[in-house]
Amino acid sequence: MYRNQNCNHYKFVMKSQVEVVKRLAQFGVKPSLQRIAIMGYVMDNLVHPTVDTVFNGLSPAIPTLSKTTVYNTLKLLARQGAVLELNIDEKNVRYDANIFRHAHFRCKQCGSVHDVPVESVEVLTKKSAGDLQITESQLYYKGYCGKCKAAVAAEPSEPQAAKAGA
Repeated sequence: MYRNQNCNHYKFVMKSQVEVVKRLAQFGVKPSLQRIAIMGYVMDNLVHPTVDTVFNGLSPAIPTLSKTTVYNTLKLLARQGAVLELNIDEKNVRYDANIFRHAHFRCKQCGSVHDVPVESVEVLTKKSAGDLQITESQLYYKGYCGKCKAAVAAEPSEPQAAKAGA
C-alpha cells in the first residue's frame, strides 16, 4: 500500500498515487504535484495534521513547496469535501482525510486528536432546525487520552497539596 514515489525528481512516501489522484478527481480537484503530495500526506497521517505539520512533513522532499501552497491547497480540499476541516484545537485548524460520519476526541494534556466512531452525529432534526439550513456539523469530545489519564491521576491536585501544607 505504501511505496516510494518519484515525481519530478522529488521523493516522498505516500499511498499509491492512483488512490490519491482518484480521491482528488472524485471531488473535482485538478491534480498537481503539490496537491497529490498534500492529499497523500493527509491520507497517510491519521493524526489530523495542521498546515505546519503537512508543510514540515513534505518540505524536505519538495523544497519548492511553500506554506502558503499547503494552506491554500488544504482550504481547497476542505471546500471541495475531500478532507474535513477541524476546529477542535483552539490554536490550529486540523485536517482529516476520513470524511465519513464520526466524532473527534482531543486530549487536554497532550493535544492529540483521535477519531471516535459514533452511530449518529445528528442532534437536530429537520423539524427542530426550522428554516435554518445546516451545511456542516462537527461533534467533539475533550478529556484525557489513555496515556495522559494515568499521568493526570498520579499528580496531586493543588488544593489538596495546599491544604497539607497549611
